[in-house]
Amino acid sequence: MPITMLYAGALTLVLLVLSTRVIQARGATKVFIGDGGNELMIRRMRGQANFVEYVPMALILLGLLEYRGTAPWLLHALGATLLVARLLHGYAFAFASHFPPGRFAGALLTQLMLAVAALLALWQGLAAV
Repeated sequence: MPITMLYAGALTLVLLVLSTRVIQARGATKVFIGDGGNELMIRRMRGQANFVEYVPMALILLGLLEYRGTAPWLLHALGATLLVARLLHGYAFAFASHFPPGRFAGALLTQLMLAVAALLALWQGLAAV
């Protein structure tokens, strides 16, 4: 499943950046467990956690669709949408001093990708039974 592998690799690099930003914030704030009520820690931790909450299911759906023979162009459209979405969302949490429009756009694109992938998976699953 080379298409899913491509996006899994790229998204893992995004996760590593988000994780590094959490580690950097821990050093800067001296909060080594939890968020300590610190706004910077809360923001960075939620950016990383949000990524971990959404991306695995998106990749599972992408992989299942690829396994079932979904058109490569559609898989790339879904994967690229997810990647752009998580870059926008991650930037808002890990680098911006406030929440720019990228947070909303990233969340919206993530939801859109998940909805389309879920409906395709449901449709293909129902057609196969």
